[in-house]
Amino acid sequence: MRQQASMIQSSDWLTAAEAAHYLRIKARTLLLWVRQGKVKAFALSGTSRKMWRFRRADLDAALLEASVLPSESPSVCPAERMEQ
Repeated sequence: MRQQASMIQSSDWLTAAEAAHYLRIKARTLLLWVRQGKVKAFALSGTSRKMWRFRRADLDAALLEASVLPSESPSVCPAERMEQ
């Protein structure tokens, strides 16, 4: 655990797992925030799946904005069904 924490502190670029650990959230939540535009992320090119990298400064800036903290829960129900 300490080794992982020291690795996170040594680099400004973080993987999704490292960034989620840094923010103390689940990786799925982080990727949801990326899709919602709440966190700036960089997709690596040349991979079949999107591999995201995050800058520590961008993560810190996102936390200082009020829009990140109250995240909406995604719903599988259409809005009109929820009103009934």
